Amino acid sequence: TGELKDEPVSSAQLGAFFAGMTIRANCFPEATQWSEGERRAMSLFWPRLVHVLPPEVKFIADPEGTIMGANGLTGPRYIGQGTAEMRLVGALREVLAGGHLGYEEIQCVLKDVLPFGSMGASSPSVSEALLAAFLIGQRMNRETDRELKGYCLAFDDELGPPPIADVNSLTHYGEPYDGNTRFFRSTLFVAAVRACYGEACLLHGVEWMPPKGGITEGQMLKFMGANTHLSPTQAKTLLEDKDTGFAYLNLQEACPPLYSIIGLREHIKKRPPLATSEKVQQFVRARGRESMVAGFYHVGYEDPLLMLMRRRTVHAGLVVKGEEGALSLTTKERSAHASKGIPVNHCSGFRTPSSANFSETDGISRESFRVAVNAQELGFKSTETPRTDKSVY
Repeated sequence: TGELKDEPVSSAQLGAFFAGMTIRANCFPEATQWSEGERRAMSLFWPRLVHVLPPEVKFIADPEGTIMGANGLTGPRYIGQGTAEMRLVGALREVLAGGHLGYEEIQCVLKDVLPFGSMGASSPSVSEALLAAFLIGQRMNRETDRELKGYCLAFDDELGPPPIADVNSLTHYGEPYDGNTRFFRSTLFVAAVRACYGEACLLHGVEWMPPKGGITEGQMLKFMGANTHLSPTQAKTLLEDKDTGFAYLNLQEACPPLYSIIGLREHIKKRPPLATSEKVQQFVRARGRESMVAGFYHVGYEDPLLMLMRRRTVHAGLVVKGEEGALSLTTKERSAHASKGIPVNHCSGFRTPSSANFSETDGISRESFRVAVNAQELGFKSTETPRTDKSVY
């Protein structure tokens, strides 16, 4: 109603919130559907909300007219405005019902709506509420491999074919784009040292990303006076330089369409599917061997990340559950009272085989491995990882 003067509720927040409520009502297990308090609140306020919410948000809140009763008649009739929005609404109906989309459908939607609100357009081609609902809805439904591949590969040729660096090996580092807020992040320095040994290393990311808004490689490099706005072609040149062998690409230059929705992601708060797929990008290729490394934290995303790496046809891939879901391992001994699930220092991946026990799903022979790195077994004493303040200094 506009009563929040200093910080009004955004369309993206409304879209994400009501998408979450709708998916929980439609298809979540009973224990995680609406609570009694939520049901009472929606019954009380919905008759007032229908008079103030825009049509696209009323559609998101009750797409088929089955949740809010007689007051939910907008949803079944809603089609959107313009070709891009109409296609998004069609896909969103499936998502809000708990369904999944195909690879081509994801790619079509993303290419329709991105870049978002930029490139000289006076206004976005679709509603913020609809796009926010789509992104968070896909994450709540747990993306399929086909959907994640759609997100990962949608803009591969946005700037034309990626440049090919004339190097014997290239390692792509995919840290979580939203940075660290509690622990030191070492990947930048590891990559620089490896580059000194002739192993070319490419990092990519952004200066700032929600939801954590933590310290990133982009911030550290900027603080040190580095150019953090290279083009992929400039990065290729640095990788080929025997005195450098190292480069960092900002998403703003490497993939402007994905960069364009950082503001929208701030309003969504929760991580969308792009938070997974953006870690497995290949903005520069190599003449020689290629490897990928990516960090993860939440159970269920280890295998999808490795699947995306295989889809990139690299020779080796590694996913690491480091501290804060980044690549930095800890020397701290695991407590006997540690929570169940995948432990910190868990690593898994694939590589060119040294034996006959390997898979060949896409024409490249690989063997898989899985290990929890124990620092004490490698000669390190158990130490607490130093906490850091949320500062690049």
